[in-house]
Amino acid sequence: MTQEHVTREKQEAEVVGTAAPDQRGPVDNAVPADDQREPTDSAVPADDLAQALDEARARVAELEDRWRRSVAELDNFRKRTAREAENLRTDERAGVLRRWLTVVDSLELALAHAGASPDPVVEGVRAVWEQALALMAEYGYRRYDDLGQPFDPALHEAVGTATDSSVRPGTVVHVVRARYGDAGRLLRPAGVIVATGES
Repeated sequence: MTQEHVTREKQEAEVVGTAAPDQRGPVDNAVPADDQREPTDSAVPADDLAQALDEARARVAELEDRWRRSVAELDNFRKRTAREAENLRTDERAGVLRRWLTVVDSLELALAHAGASPDPVVEGVRAVWEQALALMAEYGYRRYDDLGQPFDPALHEAVGTATDSSVRPGTVVHVVRARYGDAGRLLRPAGVIVATGES
């Protein structure tokens, strides 16, 4: 080996700056175990934990109370909406049936003029009138005959008086216009003539 080769090898070794693996010292890259680490001040006092737990419980109770109130309000809103919808349907039905009453009254008047005639046309009108009454009753507005009943301003409208000593004063002696519905669902009060009892 020439002098030139030896010099070149020394230069290369200096440039790299490394020693042979067998000449290196041990490298300590190990992480200390948990029990060998330095203790820290991260522990929370028991009083603070108890206070935080009490605050959390209070917050949960408050949220549960608000939730229960919201559920109750929603249920009340649902019931109120259902009631309002039913009232609206009832009012609409009553409005239509009130207009239908003019037809029923006309049929009744025609039958009153026909009397007990056996004419097939009269019988046909009577059948239509009975169908109309059945329809009114189906919707909750039955026809009432208040003849002989005591006058009730919630159910009757006095259209006149009559002297009749054979009945108690205040008794309905003639029905001019029939009543449809009862006190809870009155479509139309009866137009009546009431006895005064005076001679």
